[in-house]
Amino acid sequence: MVTEIENDDFNVELKNNLLNISSEKKFENDTTEGDNYSKREFSYQSFLQSYNLPTPINTGKITAKYENGILLIKISKKQIAKPKLSKPISIS
Repeated sequence: MVTEIENDDFNVELKNNLLNISSEKKFENDTTEGDNYSKREFSYQSFLQSYNLPTPINTGKITAKYENGILLIKISKKQIAKPKLSKPISIS
């Protein structure tokens, strides 16, 4: 018995540059037919994946989208001020 994962089944969390992606899905089905027969099906799926992200990320621009069985997470890099090139100054 395979159950489909939906958007609400995912938990995506960023804490101290550690991105945690987890999912938990439970399914139960009870069937009773007459006095002598009953059937109970259940399944449980879960996973946890963690990624250590580099320091210069823009935490305000992280998006997650789940579509057609694919979880897509976009993480933007933070723009770091580049050091200006040295320029010689002539003395008059």
